[in-house]
Amino acid sequence: MAKELMLDCLGEACPVPLVKAENALKGLEVGDVLVVQIDHSCAVKNVPEWARKEGHFVDIEEVDDGEWEIIIEKAI
Repeated sequence: MAKELMLDCLGEACPVPLVKAENALKGLEVGDVLVVQIDHSCAVKNVPEWARKEGHFVDIEEVDDGEWEIIIEKAI
């Protein structure tokens, strides 16, 4: 059964959310999901870009005005 991990990066600017997401993903198994909460536009661009380049499945949801959740499913 896949697990889901929430990562609160609200109020944090690049590259902090990216570094935190990278470290959190290392501890997950294939099929697990990491949800990164972000409110910085730079991170909304960089985190999904990095995750896709690494080969993971990525979805982005705007949960509030200026607040997003980057949903990363570990693929490798």
